[in-house]
Amino acid sequence: MTPPDISKLIVRTSMRDRAAFDLLYRQTSAKLFGVCLRVLNDRAEAEEALQEVYVKIWTKADRFAVSDLSPISWLVAVARNHSIDRIRARRMKQTGLDEAAEIADPAPGPEALALAGDEGARIHLCLEELDADRAAAVRGAYLVGESYAELAERHGVPLNTMRTWLRRSLMKLKDCLER
Repeated sequence: MTPPDISKLIVRTSMRDRAAFDLLYRQTSAKLFGVCLRVLNDRAEAEEALQEVYVKIWTKADRFAVSDLSPISWLVAVARNHSIDRIRARRMKQTGLDEAAEIADPAPGPEALALAGDEGARIHLCLEELDADRAAAVRGAYLVGESYAELAERHGVPLNTMRTWLRRSLMKLKDCLER
């Protein structure tokens, strides 16, 4: 079948000529199936896509403009674009929940912030029960990030004494928090 013959079939299809559409299908379906199969790499999906392509051709044949260009190029473009759209739709379905985890805000939620605020207040109350220098050492070590050596130097005590202060202070804080 020549390009002008295919153009005539497309034009007749735009006028809802079923016989012309049937002949157009028989003359071009093998080529368009090949296009769908090449893009989709799945025979069953290519068959499904081919059906959808011919539905598009039936509904959009009036958009075909007869010109010197090959009408088969227009048909191939419809099949190729539809197949690419199917691949894009498939990718969008697969990325739903997996991407949501990456988008989710890692910051604590309102409930966690409320609990942390409540616990923070309890810790500060328990710190007030410690001697002032020991509370300062605990704050320096665990809130500021100072080393044991820096704390020992600042408080004028040996390093092992500082370790003992911190260990005993943590035990007192634990007891206080468990009450």
